[in-house]
Amino acid sequence: MPGYKHPCRYCDKLIPPESNVCPLCGKVNPLGPLRCPKCRNPIQKDWKKCSNCGLSLEIVCPKCGKSTFFGDYCEYCDAHLVVVCPNPKCKAEQSPIGNNCVKCGKPLK
Repeated sequence: MPGYKHPCRYCDKLIPPESNVCPLCGKVNPLGPLRCPKCRNPIQKDWKKCSNCGLSLEIVCPKCGKSTFFGDYCEYCDAHLVVVCPNPKCKAEQSPIGNNCVKCGKPLK
């Protein structure tokens, strides 16, 4: 028996409680708290650093170049805050928190 539907944090439409992606607006992580891209600890939008690992929660958006909160999406251009590994055999998507790909180890730049 499915549970009660919950509002998506981005579009406010009601979606299934186990959703990892909103089936209506297509954005990831539509339910539950925002989480640190590094340690997955819950974070809040007004924080400057993660309370668990200390990661700076201010980042330059890889798409528009503006400084934004390090949630799932840029506050200015709405781009998903990920980078794609340039290795043609890998192409893994990941948070832009390191210099090397977490999957293959190759440099991201």
